[in-house]
Parts: sequence; C-alpha cells; structure tokens
Amino acid sequence: MENKHAVFIPTDVLTQVQNLVKQANALLLPYVTSLTPTERRTMAKMGEKTLSFVEKAHEFATQNLNLVPPFLDMTAFNTDFADAHNLWSVLLASQQLHENLDDTTMASGSEAYQAALIFYNSVKMAARQDIPGAKAVYEELKKRFPGPKRKNHSNGDQKSEIEE
Repeated sequence: MENKHAVFIPTDVLTQVQNLVKQANALLLPYVTSLTPTERRTMAKMGEKTLSFVEKAHEFATQNLNLVPPFLDMTAFNTDFADAHNLWSVLLASQQLHENLDDTTMASGSEAYQAALIFYNSVKMAARQDIPGAKAVYEELKKRFPGPKRKNHSNGDQKSEIEE
C-alpha cells in the first residue's frame, strides 16, 4: 500500500487556514450574490474563452460611448466587468486550493480507510482464533463497518460483504 499522504498537518496550521477562509468569506459577504439552481442553469456564463471578448467589448464601449445603446447601463457594465475581471484571479486561486484540499482529503481518507480495513480484518482473524480481547474489538467494529448490507438468502440475516 503506497502512502501518498505521509505528512501530518499541524492543528495550528489548520486553525489558521480555517480562520483565513472565514475572514475571506466575511470580507466578501457584503458583495457576493447568491443564485438559485435555475438562475445558475439559465444565465449566460463568462468563462475563460469569453473573458477576452468581454474585456475587448468593455474597452470599446468605454472608448466609443456614441456606439453604446441608450438601454445599456454603462455604470452597471463597468461594475460587473470590474468585479468579474477582478474576481477571476481569486476564483482561480480558490479553485486551486479546493482541488488541493480535495485531493489531500481523498488520499488521506483512502489511506486511513485502507489501514482501518487491514486492522479490522486482522482483529476478525484474531477473534476467530480466540485471542483475548479480540472478540470485543471485532464486535464493536463490526457494528460500525460501513460496508453495503445485503440479505443472506438462507435465514434473512443482514451481513456485510466483508464478513462473507
């Protein structure tokens, strides 16, 4: 079993990160917008490819006010463009942070689960061999084992697949 995540993250580091994330959320709270799932699904989206189009259109609109139609609110366009443009780098940094956290959580969780399974199976074998103390540990872990449940067709008992 290869251990990809072998470095313990100190509690004080995690506390600092949590505080910084809370601080970032608090700083942005007065300015962020919440969307419903329907709004997210139906609105036009600016992505990496359309960013340069929006930048150029904003530049031309600002330089050529005579071409701006009267129903286009330039103040709103300026605000939306500035926030979308400026938040882009924050979004990319937070996506990178999210990906790093997700990968590390997945790796450490997978490795911890694999280690727990190794221990569980070892205790299970020890309980079968009547090693003192093993049966109580096995019975407690067996109650908590997250494996899928299925019916044993012979008597209707529920058993996890690992016990078969």
